[in-house]
Amino acid sequence: MTSQRQAIIYGLCAVLLWSTVATAFKLSLRHFSPIELLLYSGFFSTVLLGAILLYQGKFRLAFQCSRREYLLSIILGLLSPFLYYLILFKAYDLLPAQQAQPLNYTWAITLSLLAVPLLKQKIGWQQWLALLVSYSGVVVISTEGQPFSLQFTDPLGVALALISTVVWALYWIFNTRDSRDPVIGLFVNFLCSFPFVLGYYLLTTDLRVPPIRGLLGAVYIGTIEMGICFVLWLMAMKLTDNTARISNLIFLSPFLSLFFIYFLVGEKILTATFIGLILIIAGLFCQRIK
Repeated sequence: MTSQRQAIIYGLCAVLLWSTVATAFKLSLRHFSPIELLLYSGFFSTVLLGAILLYQGKFRLAFQCSRREYLLSIILGLLSPFLYYLILFKAYDLLPAQQAQPLNYTWAITLSLLAVPLLKQKIGWQQWLALLVSYSGVVVISTEGQPFSLQFTDPLGVALALISTVVWALYWIFNTRDSRDPVIGLFVNFLCSFPFVLGYYLLTTDLRVPPIRGLLGAVYIGTIEMGICFVLWLMAMKLTDNTARISNLIFLSPFLSLFFIYFLVGEKILTATFIGLILIIAGLFCQRIK
């Protein structure tokens, strides 16, 4: 098997698993509050990443980082998983999954906008077109097909979903300064985020024995969304000789996700969701116009 074919297989596996996480978020939030889901899923993800490093013989390297790298991990850990997932889970708690999931895909547009002041990059007409097209899709989805009414299903939920894209984009911008092995960096970031997550949990939530269904959801989210998908995607990018071809696979994920949302969450998928999602994806493709 050629390395390119292996890369496509890894990429498709990552996309298929990513397509299930919106459903996992929504089902798990029936049993957990957002901070409870973050606490337990973050724990299982950290354990998985640590096990991967042990298998690779790199575990000790996570505790040999420089002072600057640990400081960077504190900043990155504060952004994600702490702030990003806390805000995203709350958005999923307030919105139907078919709305929260497509809105989250606008983070690439947010990234290109934030790169202007933070990375001193120039913004071209492609980015402005992408912004217009994608956020037209956001309005269509958020108003359930009545964009001119501006009557959003849940204004706070929509705002949180869009704020999560800002936090995620900031995470990746700061992550460009991290030269460590990606798995080591992610593992240390999760360790550094734990005091923030635990502190917020203790301040806002009463201690209780976690319900088994919520715990199973947290295991799935922590190991799949926060762990295995990341590793599969890294392997795909490492093996491919055509990065664009692999990265385009990600556009399959939101459409596959609607399939799982319909059959497992039980949401009736609105026509407006399809139209808005197509606009968001079209906007992302506009960014690639040369």
